[in-house]
Amino acid sequence: MKRMHDILVVKCGGNAAVRSEAICADVAAVHRGGRPVVLAHGGSADIDRLAERLDVPSRRLVAPDGVSTRYTDESTLEVVQLALAGSVKPRLLAALRASGADAVGLTGLDAGLLVAARKPAHRALLDGRRVMVRDDHCGRIVEVNGDLLSTLLTAGLLPVVSPPALAEDGRVVNVDADRVAAAVAGAVRASTLVLLTGARGVLADRYDEESVLPVCRVPRRGAPPVVTGGMAVKLIAARDALLSGVRRVLIADGRGPRPVQEALAGACTEVLLEEA
Repeated sequence: MKRMHDILVVKCGGNAAVRSEAICADVAAVHRGGRPVVLAHGGSADIDRLAERLDVPSRRLVAPDGVSTRYTDESTLEVVQLALAGSVKPRLLAALRASGADAVGLTGLDAGLLVAARKPAHRALLDGRRVMVRDDHCGRIVEVNGDLLSTLLTAGLLPVVSPPALAEDGRVVNVDADRVAAAVAGAVRASTLVLLTGARGVLADRYDEESVLPVCRVPRRGAPPVVTGGMAVKLIAARDALLSGVRRVLIADGRGPRPVQEALAGACTEVLLEEA
């Protein structure tokens, strides 16, 4: 199969402030310009709204390194699947089509796109209590079907990818969407990964929008330098991507009218690995 060059992977954040229609219009413009693009997405705001409607508690797990993730019991896993595949993805596909891009919606379950390892148990803080969690249906991506994505890109299509994933034991598991974007970027040998969120980039002071860091260096292992406001997992995802060979990772504002092209032009934080 012919290898494509200069592939761009964009992650559309699930924060309620993020302008998904503007992101889709900008992604479509890049795609129409001839650059192959993969769009990855989560949908935290949609998941939380649906969970509230269905009276399913939304809870967070805090790992020993301070990174917070969604606690995904069986009921929450069902909500995640309904929200992402039934609400967020159709909305993004419609917006991309309206902007002239032929997009294909995929979850990690399609053709084994995302395979994850599920930990049978792990220690975490839940609602302030230190617990041993055994019913968290979450996993860490260990394999991506890059050939499937390359086939779609070669055909001129725009893949739109989201959780969940298939665990190695055949069960469905939730996976973090930022790390999905990073794994996908590595699998298709993307040149650039753009993580769009509800902030202008990585902030030196989370309460000061003007304190955007032009560069943020992350250690090759261990906790990232920022563990608050949902930024920690983005920095971990950025590290994943860089270690897999992605040349450039940008964290940028998803609230503007042309968020992708503004990020590529420098309105962002570029994440770099610390020197070994």
